[in-house]
Amino acid sequence: MELQIFLSNEEIKYISIYKQIKQMVLTKQLLAHEKLPPKRILADQLNVSVQTVQTAYEQLLSEGYIYSIERNGYFVSEVEYPYSFEEQFEPLEEIQNDINKKISFQNGQVDGTLFPFNIWSRYGKEYFQPSIVRNAKWQGEAILRNQIARYIRKAKGIDCQPRQIFIFDGTQQQLKMLVQFLNPKNVGIENPGFHRIYHTFKQLQLEPKFVKIDEEGCIVPKVLIELLYTTPAHQFPTGSIMSISRKTELLKWATNNQSYIIEDDYDAEFRYKGSPIPPIAQLDYDGRVIYFGSFSKTLIPSLRISYMILPHHLIESFEQFMQYEKSTVSRLDQIILAHFMKDGHFEKHISKMRKVYSEKRKHLIEEIEKNLGDKFKITGDDAGLHIVLQLPNELTESKAIEKANLANVHIDSFSQFDRSDHTSNKVILGYGSLSLEEITCGIKTLSEVWF
Repeated sequence: MELQIFLSNEEIKYISIYKQIKQMVLTKQLLAHEKLPPKRILADQLNVSVQTVQTAYEQLLSEGYIYSIERNGYFVSEVEYPYSFEEQFEPLEEIQNDINKKISFQNGQVDGTLFPFNIWSRYGKEYFQPSIVRNAKWQGEAILRNQIARYIRKAKGIDCQPRQIFIFDGTQQQLKMLVQFLNPKNVGIENPGFHRIYHTFKQLQLEPKFVKIDEEGCIVPKVLIELLYTTPAHQFPTGSIMSISRKTELLKWATNNQSYIIEDDYDAEFRYKGSPIPPIAQLDYDGRVIYFGSFSKTLIPSLRISYMILPHHLIESFEQFMQYEKSTVSRLDQIILAHFMKDGHFEKHISKMRKVYSEKRKHLIEEIEKNLGDKFKITGDDAGLHIVLQLPNELTESKAIEKANLANVHIDSFSQFDRSDHTSNKVILGYGSLSLEEITCGIKTLSEVWF
């Protein structure tokens, strides 16, 4: 029997022989128990060495596509493959954001052009050594937990110990671990609120209860909630700031109901009016607040390092619950970040970016007032990296976004974060990643298409 096998210079010969015979078996071109050509005959036919054919046959034999009978040769195995065998490779399209074609006011973006890559690279070269090869401890590297604890004490006024801090690769990941650990039956989120948190709860087979917000922040829940997610320092997406009286009311509620509050302090470092807002965790003396922090806004989102601070009484049981987990955060990145913080670069970078974002915020507001006028109301601008823009009655949210997209300007809808029945007439403008010139161009373009 002669096999039709075609060899090319683009692939190792024994692999070509192996793959083509395998395909013949799967597509029934070679039938069960049919004898294959002897190695020497096939080698002569293909003008290759006997060893090349031998290697191909051995691979087919090890995977069960053929079997051998001593002194009688190789035969096709009985293989029942339920699908037609088509070997195809469909590469994913690499989509690059073309900033020259589209101005993006997408919320949550940072200015990556000012990140100190040279300093970060220097640490990378210094610590990328054989000693780094093992996994990080699942809790996070001790040196990083120490540095975060020192920073939190100094910048946030939270009296926490390093052993209370656990390192993860993002807010959603640590939320999943926390929910699996606490196993609450009733969870709550602010409405409007962070949509990714809502969908994370849904993935965990939980139906979140919506808690309204007002000018003082998240109101005290009136229904049973064991775990409440809130963003007090800069409510997402409205930008409201929780009052001290509301914080104490929430703490009293949590204590009385034996509930926990997740305080997500996602961008509180960037406040432009008044002093920094003290977190709820600073006031917590009963261990009811679980603090979430992240480096996505203060550094860069692609770093994927976040942290969770647990009350003392949960540490031991959480460590026992997580004892078989492995860290999902690069050990090298953790060590680099720890030294970056230890040597003062982190606080220096935050200070610099606070000034940069303050200038961008001021410029954005001036451009809106100059080009759009007083029909467009700005709210939520005291902190963070986005503002909320209230549209005039004659311009709906959907129409505003449609017109902006046609003009190659990307803006976020407010309604995607609001799960109430009433329709929103607001949009969200993020300014973190835009230059002053792009802000000017973007608002001018919106003024042209919205009027």
